[in-house]
Amino acid sequence: MEARLEGVAFSYGDRPALETGDLRFAAGRVTALLGPNGSGKSTLLRLLAGLERPRRGRVLLDGRPAPAARAAVAYAFQEAVFLSGTLRANLDLALRLRGLPAAARRARLQEAAAACGVARLLDRPAARLSGGEAQRANLARALSLRAPLTLLDEPLAGFDERGRARLLAELPDLLRRFAATVVLVTHDREEALRLAADVVILREGRVCAAGERRAVFAAPPDPETAAFLGYALVPADGGLAAVAPGALRPGPGDFTLALRVEEVVDLLSGVEVAGRVGGERVAAVFPPDAPAPARGDRVVVGAPAAAVVAFPAPG
Repeated sequence: MEARLEGVAFSYGDRPALETGDLRFAAGRVTALLGPNGSGKSTLLRLLAGLERPRRGRVLLDGRPAPAARAAVAYAFQEAVFLSGTLRANLDLALRLRGLPAAARRARLQEAAAACGVARLLDRPAARLSGGEAQRANLARALSLRAPLTLLDEPLAGFDERGRARLLAELPDLLRRFAATVVLVTHDREEALRLAADVVILREGRVCAAGERRAVFAAPPDPETAAFLGYALVPADGGLAAVAPGALRPGPGDFTLALRVEEVVDLLSGVEVAGRVGGERVAAVFPPDAPAPARGDRVVVGAPAAAVVAFPAPG
């Protein structure tokens, strides 16, 4: 299912919250809505679900207005909410509301619960699930619908570090098996890189960049977007140079910096050496078998030209 926003603007009362212009979510692909808290990501998801109506413009799902196409959408909210009763009853209710017969509901429910790792919890009261269990169950409920459009709001929220890493590794296969077109919300760069083919970056309710993941991450349109994506911004030629995260290495490169070492951290797989250039923290990773500099030393680090984006001075 293709989703389109045409000239959409949305406000909460008198407060503008989102202005997307024209935006397309391609059928059969996973798109990450990426941006800081308060940037409008969840609002955009609610517009796609038909739960909110735009003040201006149209939201279309395969050419139909979003509210009229609501039955084609599965939505996993950021906070898992269940009714009283067992987890099985809660998952079954979602399928019953879609009009599926009993045999199909049982098969769908069991398959999604097993894939999401909650099959052993089906007969437990939903109110007694832990945070991570509830989030997995929330995901199973949405994926069991096998909807043409699946919306996931922060699907990795509420997990401890180990649980998040496990689900992050499992999610690509789960989405391939149970979902068609997917739009997911995250504020985490790694999640977007691992899960999505396309990326939409929002800031203060506006679309800063949209397109194929590699292209968006390789060419941020402005310094603010570059900083959000983890680029280090340093003065260069009267403007700013944005250096991609992880691109700096010991020794000169196409783009070279000299810095005084302020911090040395042994990461086991390498040694992170950090200092400041123009007030910006800059870090490079030294190989674990290379001599590590000490605090106060001056070192030269460099990055390839492909990892650096130049922003001229205004005017």
